[in-house]
Amino acid sequence: MNRIINRLKYFILDFILADIAVITTAAFTFNLDILFSNRIIPFIFLIGFPNFLIAMLYLLRVYYILWEFTDMFSYIRILFSSFASASVLYLVSLAINEIAFDFYPYEALLLALLTFSLISVFRAHVAKRRKKLKAKKDGIVGNIMIIGAGSAGNLIINDIRNSSEKKKYSIKCLIDDDPLKKSSIINGIEVIGGSNEIVSAAKQYRIDTIIFAIPTCPSSKKSAILNICQKTGCKVRVLPSYYQLLNDDNVNAATLRDVQIEDLLGRDPIDIKVESVLQYVSDNVVLVTGGGGSIGSELCRQISCHNPKKLIIFDIYENNAYDIQNELLRDHPELDLEVLIGSVRDINRLDAIFEKYKPQLVFHAAAHKHVPLMEDSPNESIKNNVFGTYNVADCADRFGVKRFVLISTDKAVNPTNIMGASKRICEMVVQYFNSRSKTEFVAVRFGNVLGSNGSVIPLFKKQIEEGGPVTVTDANIIRYFMTIPEAVSLVLQAGATAKGGEIFVLDMGEPVKIIDLAENLIRLSGLEPYTDIKIEFIGLRPGEKMYEEKLLAEEGLMRTENRLIHIGRPIMFDEKEFLSILTQLKDNMANDNADIRAIVRTLVPTYSYNE
Repeated sequence: MNRIINRLKYFILDFILADIAVITTAAFTFNLDILFSNRIIPFIFLIGFPNFLIAMLYLLRVYYILWEFTDMFSYIRILFSSFASASVLYLVSLAINEIAFDFYPYEALLLALLTFSLISVFRAHVAKRRKKLKAKKDGIVGNIMIIGAGSAGNLIINDIRNSSEKKKYSIKCLIDDDPLKKSSIINGIEVIGGSNEIVSAAKQYRIDTIIFAIPTCPSSKKSAILNICQKTGCKVRVLPSYYQLLNDDNVNAATLRDVQIEDLLGRDPIDIKVESVLQYVSDNVVLVTGGGGSIGSELCRQISCHNPKKLIIFDIYENNAYDIQNELLRDHPELDLEVLIGSVRDINRLDAIFEKYKPQLVFHAAAHKHVPLMEDSPNESIKNNVFGTYNVADCADRFGVKRFVLISTDKAVNPTNIMGASKRICEMVVQYFNSRSKTEFVAVRFGNVLGSNGSVIPLFKKQIEEGGPVTVTDANIIRYFMTIPEAVSLVLQAGATAKGGEIFVLDMGEPVKIIDLAENLIRLSGLEPYTDIKIEFIGLRPGEKMYEEKLLAEEGLMRTENRLIHIGRPIMFDEKEFLSILTQLKDNMANDNADIRAIVRTLVPTYSYNE
């Protein structure tokens, strides 16, 4: 479909260019008024000629050419099409008596040359632009600026100079915020100033590639500098942070990678000693529900590295389960892995699995999570999220599981959508079972996960690949973000330190404006927001908030050993009344025509919705 749309754009543009050539020829050779003096003349010249030209270009497969890989023969096809079309126009003008003026051969020649020139110049511009974008995407190109006049920057300079491709590069300047280094010469390259000089230096030296070479730079400062780099339109490459380089013997150009959206969030990764956290996984049977999803699959990856006795993946979507199964068997051939298909709604299926495999640790990640879709299907959200969680928790209690960890969300706080309300009820289910079971039940609450299925990042990337527009709900909407590994680290931390009944909350730093996220993703793709890719504001969708919260007002915060992880104090509720309303909810949700939101609000008083 995209290919057809792009080809249609070329058709329209070539039509316009052909008409410009006709009008220009008329202006040079005969009075413009004559061009519109007869009904048939404008039809032949302004409609017939462009259409015949497009037909010739199509027959010669000009519209199939990838212009970044073009050669002289591509332009010869345009030349032939232009002359053939002008010649046919000349013959038609001779054959039709109604035309009130002569169309001379030299006029046809001028028309052909003008048409060829206009279309060729446009194609050459396309070729140049695509080559530039491709070069940006491929890696280091042209004139280079290095940010960081330290040992890492010096090593990068040496490596580039010793490269077999060194003739393609030219290191022009160094940037460093240390005022003592300004005007100093490092390995023959001058330090011209600090990060405030980046944009002006990029113009002055005609920089093509910026290399960020400060592996010890704090994330907040790194984010600020990289955001400045994005404004230059240059290709930006970064040296990974220091902890990522610890296992590498060398720092060199091959170590460089593209800027990722995580680099622009301005928050250091959550500090968890995963080795000590995962000691409790070793030699245990671990069940991950929703194990094929974004969070579930990353849980399975990290758990697989720490010698579980058996890992059981349970998921209703067989394609996801199949993908993670193949990945784990390839990376961990020693792993005792069981992949099972089924739904958490099916209590009989769960009973059979718990009875057969006797899991000791359960990570419950299976859920419907897409806010607008759940607004249209509220009953399904309750069926899957609430009663799916109840079924798994009930099995964990009856079959003596050591620890049960629920994946929750910040949308459970003062929810304005049914998905968030359902997750808040799930937290209450966990609290209910923890009060009466030997199993340790715990919930983990975090924000949006970068790159997860259904999240905004994959949507934006797809929209950018399709040429836009990128759709943002509101210019002021904000969200908390973390990476998938960070989210999973929090889940594992909760599983390791749980005593039962806690809601673990991650300090996710400062919230991010979605509009900033969209603009940065466009720039990371080598394009300019609003110029190359439009951004459209579509308004908040049903159930969406302008901002998310992390805690209910009553919960407060208790600190843990990790300064970035907190525990929300559980809110007490009448368990007998809770079970009674839950039964009422179960009876009503079977009727798809019933509006269950009112019942949900009796369970979650902080839930608000448009009636």
